[in-house]
Amino acid sequence: MARAIARGWGDPVVCSDNGSGRAAALAAELGGEALATNSEVAERSDLVLLCHKPAQLQSVAAELNGSVKAVGSVLGATSIAALQDAYPGVQVFRLMPNTAVEVRRGVVCYSPAPDVDAGLEAEVLSLFERLGSVVTLPESQIEAATAVMGVGPAYQALLAEAQVDAAVRRGLPGRLAALLVTETMAGTAALLVEHEYDTLAVRREVTSPGGSTARGLAALEHGGVRAAFDDAIDAVLDGGRR
Repeated sequence: MARAIARGWGDPVVCSDNGSGRAAALAAELGGEALATNSEVAERSDLVLLCHKPAQLQSVAAELNGSVKAVGSVLGATSIAALQDAYPGVQVFRLMPNTAVEVRRGVVCYSPAPDVDAGLEAEVLSLFERLGSVVTLPESQIEAATAVMGVGPAYQALLAEAQVDAAVRRGLPGRLAALLVTETMAGTAALLVEHEYDTLAVRREVTSPGGSTARGLAALEHGGVRAAFDDAIDAVLDGGRR
């Protein structure tokens, strides 16, 4: 996620890692510097964006405290209270982006912390608005939102893959099938926005009674597409609670 966000911004970065070499690769790609320690990053930054594993929260905080001015977190299943506990007295921002931020078409969910500084908040949100749509929602809803938008690019890719595979089995070249499917997905997304997210209206424009679209939709319903997505969101949420 760190790489996707940085690529979406396209600016030189000041970054660090745990020795993996990813920070150096990112700095080489975008410009900037890969620093030896997390504390050096904090000393040189107005906002430090946490992209490490949630289990590393306390250990990373121990390095940064005393140097960090403000913290943005994209850590899964890590509450505002946990961030405030790890960074006492520091302004914290809980954000959940998806990987489409890399091409500036992402969705970023934001849950405001109590008593957040309004001026700093505006600056942080302006920064993330460069990456796509920023949606503000209460923290009680962010896990369910993540189970939709956070995993969404993988689901959409799977749907595209399934359609491409089906088309290839019927004789279409793979490249052509992929073009037809992905451009149709992009166009459909634009239609849904134009129709104010009225999925039924978009379906009705395509579906004639007894026609080919109606038969295809019936096959998808018979295959359990709705139940599959319902099971998927439960799997994501239940797994995050273990």
